[in-house]
This record gives sequence, C-alpha cells and structure tokens, in this order.
Amino acid sequence: MSTTVKDPVCGMEVDPTQFETAYEGLHYAFCSEQCRQRFTANPHLYVGVPGEKAPAQAGVELLKRRRFRLDVPLAPQDATILTEALGAMMGVKAIEIEDGSTVTLTYDLIQATADQLEAKMEEVGATLGAGWAERLRRGFVHYMEECEVGNLEVHPHPGHGF
Repeated sequence: MSTTVKDPVCGMEVDPTQFETAYEGLHYAFCSEQCRQRFTANPHLYVGVPGEKAPAQAGVELLKRRRFRLDVPLAPQDATILTEALGAMMGVKAIEIEDGSTVTLTYDLIQATADQLEAKMEEVGATLGAGWAERLRRGFVHYMEECEVGNLEVHPHPGHGF
C-alpha cells in the first residue's frame, strides 16, 4: 500500500519523502524543487492560521504576464527546448516566443516566480538581456512580486498562541 501526501503548492499527490521539508513541526513533501522553494520562501501562502485559510488553500490564482528580452535570439531548436523546459514548470500557463528574442510568459505567482522562470531560462541556455535597463526592470519585477506575495500571506492574529 503506497501512501501519498498532497503538495501544498500545486496540489499534486506525492511520495511523503519526495523533496520533503518541515515547517512549524509539520512535515511537507513536494512534487519538485520548484514547489519546495516556493513553500519555504512564503509558507503562509500555503498554510493557513486558525480561522483563516491560506490563499493556496482558498484556491487563489494570481496570474502574471511577463516579457523577458534575450541578449541573443534563439535558434528554432533552442526555442523548442526552452518552451518544453518552461512548460514543465508548475504554474506556467502560456509561453510565447517572438522572433527568438522575446519570451512572454503567463504564470501563476502562487506557484512560480519570475526569478524561478529566469533561472530555468538560463539553465537551458537562454541568455537574458544584460543591459542595465533590463536588469533594473527584472529587479523591479522581483521586488513587486515579493511585496504582492508578502501582502497575500496569512499571518497569525494576536491571541492565537503564535
């Protein structure tokens, strides 16, 4: 008999020892390193407090559409590899590659961040725009996402013993 547990980030049923972590004395398992990273960065997006569900528990979906400019246009076969790699990530809803040099992604911020998407693009060989304006824009997006996620997290209320 195999026992599975629910990944709190994406909802998939997973082996209890897969990408496991503990938080506030409870054990959690994840389908991927991506989901484990999302959970450890913002656990109260996924774990509620007494009397209040976390956004993920309440079924909240926070869709974002971001455009990433590449330093070097992708060859068609590289664009296919990038599309497959990004499509395999949790939370990615749509991928468009225009002229091999602009990648437009729609994703659920509850499951993926721009930072994780950028890391995956770099991992498969896509070089993100290195100019100061592009780096500044990406940094601003990271900051906005951190603020938005921080505001969504549920927090213990005084008197709940936390």
